[in-house]
Amino acid sequence: MFLQLQGQADEVVQSVRAGEGVPDGLSDAERELLRFVRLVTESAYKTTDADVARLRAVGYTDPQIAEAVYITALFAFFNRVADAFGLEDPHYEQMAKPIQPGGSAWQSPPSDRGDPGKE
Repeated sequence: MFLQLQGQADEVVQSVRAGEGVPDGLSDAERELLRFVRLVTESAYKTTDADVARLRAVGYTDPQIAEAVYITALFAFFNRVADAFGLEDPHYEQMAKPIQPGGSAWQSPPSDRGDPGKE
């Protein structure tokens, strides 16, 4: 959803969501940031001074790098809590899409589980 709200193309969003690596169509700085965020997500203990230096080399400041780490850590936290409690996907990405004529911004997305009242 973050990429959608930042105006990224749907192809980029879908590529990131599918875990297909760093998609085409991004700037060098964005590509380097995604590589770093993936490293922090998958194995934060492996980050090195060289990883941070690469971000600085493409223009990120230390406060921006710290913010990227904080946001990545928060998303990991939220995902683990949601997984532990078995929470369903709230489909936030639907909120980033433009409202269709005659539609509502707060319509519920279709359920993947069917209608629980008809079991």
